[in-house]
Amino acid sequence: MSSVAPAGKDDPRAGAVLVTGSAIASGALELAGGVATYETRGCPDGEMQNEDALLVLPVDGERGVLAVADGLGGHVGGAAAAREALIRLQRAIEGAAEAGRELRDGILDGFEHANAAILEAGTGAGTTLAVVELGGGSFRTYHVGDSSILHCGGGGRLKHQTLLHSPTGYMVEAGMMSPGDALVHEERHLVSNIVGSRAMSIDLGTSRAIRPRDTILLASDGLFDNFETAEVVEGVRKGALPTATTDLVARCRERMSSGGQADDLTVLCWRPTRS
Repeated sequence: MSSVAPAGKDDPRAGAVLVTGSAIASGALELAGGVATYETRGCPDGEMQNEDALLVLPVDGERGVLAVADGLGGHVGGAAAAREALIRLQRAIEGAAEAGRELRDGILDGFEHANAAILEAGTGAGTTLAVVELGGGSFRTYHVGDSSILHCGGGGRLKHQTLLHSPTGYMVEAGMMSPGDALVHEERHLVSNIVGSRAMSIDLGTSRAIRPRDTILLASDGLFDNFETAEVVEGVRKGALPTATTDLVARCRERMSSGGQADDLTVLCWRPTRS
């Protein structure tokens, strides 16, 4: 089932957007002193439901959370796992905020609750989950799997990128494989760490400062299985963010159709609008 679900008008976080199972969806939302733009597209071959999902969650005027999940395990099971992960994440964050707890506690609870729920379902499916906590002029990353989070400056400098939890991701990080070789490696589809596993391990980043021209990007592996990091940075570092997001998705789908790796594709970007 496809859904784009904004929060109800009586919700203190009204405006939250949850997108799951959509063949195509795009939009923009202001939160945490900036604007988030997103686009998700199903695999160009159109044979299966889009197993990607995304969440844009304003918490209050100064804080917010961004998340992307990429379901694994095949038609229906993967999409359901991605949706379940984001629903559990949103509930845990909202519960923490209402109780006056730190957002970090709510996010970590969300990962744990999602993992337990997917395991309990017993379908064998799982999902990646990449999360960014925004607030106070800084951000923090949390992730499981090979959905990626990237932070770059307006001048094109890569400031941070999360480690892909995959055999090829570990080899690139260790200097044993080039990023270009990873794009065509036969094991590029394998994931070493997922939500829906008793061995799940949450990769928690440090708090990092956000500068006025910075951009933060979250994406499913449909993007980084077709583009090297430098191409992604060049695509999102400048220009109007909605246009940059749409153009990046369009170029990636063109590459998928001309010999690249066809897959579901979700890109979620955020940039500050206040100095």
